[in-house]
Amino acid sequence: MIYWSIEKIILDLKYTWKIARNASDRKTNLLVKVSDERSNGSGEGAPNIRYGESPEQLVTEFDSFLSHKPEEIKSLIQLDECIRKSSLSNALKFAIDSAYVHYACAAKGISVCRMFDIDDPPLLIPTSYSIPLMEIGAMKEFYDIQHLDRFPFIKIKIDADSGTDAIHYLSRFCSQPLLVDANEAFHDVEQCIFFMEKIKKKQIEFVEQPMPSTLVDESLYLKKYSPFRLFADESITSAADFGSLKKMFDGVNIKLMKAGGYLNGIRLLREAKKHQLKTMIGCMVETTLAISSAMHLASLADYVDLDSFLLVKNEPFGLVEEQEGKLTFKKNMV
Repeated sequence: MIYWSIEKIILDLKYTWKIARNASDRKTNLLVKVSDERSNGSGEGAPNIRYGESPEQLVTEFDSFLSHKPEEIKSLIQLDECIRKSSLSNALKFAIDSAYVHYACAAKGISVCRMFDIDDPPLLIPTSYSIPLMEIGAMKEFYDIQHLDRFPFIKIKIDADSGTDAIHYLSRFCSQPLLVDANEAFHDVEQCIFFMEKIKKKQIEFVEQPMPSTLVDESLYLKKYSPFRLFADESITSAADFGSLKKMFDGVNIKLMKAGGYLNGIRLLREAKKHQLKTMIGCMVETTLAISSAMHLASLADYVDLDSFLLVKNEPFGLVEEQEGKLTFKKNMV
């Protein structure tokens, strides 16, 4: 028999995390643990308001999960059946799934990559670093204080009103290629095209989710006229029509918190590749517990965007280390 538990973990942030739709100085994530007399495993859930998730909701959903007797689970197949019966949010699905996977790996003495028969990640995994929305004039000081010149890519969060000025200003002192992340900020496709025209001479690797996921016709139109590659984020969750996505985007940002589990995350990354889409593995605001989970899938991604643990004060697990813009596993999963 195995034992399950859940608890909230409060994450104070080093600075205000602001994107086009919201801002916060603190996040509340969930820590799920599973154990028996010999082995244990932990998983993290990072609820996101964009997908209708909250910490309180995930705790309530966990009670539903417990009602289906997960203490009797003996395999991933049984776990999947129990999760399906419980109607859980994707973030909680991943917390439960990853906790069990880490427990099973500890019991068998194998790695996550070996369990799922995927290539090990590189020993050093380059990651981008995200600059949140802020006063444009504050970006230079932020860039210098955080020593962002060490990262291979800089992701800049923008809104529709100030995006052009922010990118022009950042480009004055930032020599790295930019990943421009709008988080669905543009609701007018012509405005979006005009924005791209004004920044098309800048060193931009791609633009991520410029328009809301609901504006399908506009996104189809935008792809025809975009001078940049376009990546989907909010347009892909735990399921995806890659045939349709390919008509709107050139790549996808896969997050395990949206995928709801290791196996589904791996499936989405592989399906994207089959449809000739570039892949990025990304994150919500997470500790090194969830970041280290995503790092296991780095061999399946063209880009890695796993920097969010760096903005957490007093990060509690210490599973990952960053040096010179590259990530390494610091110690085994908890």
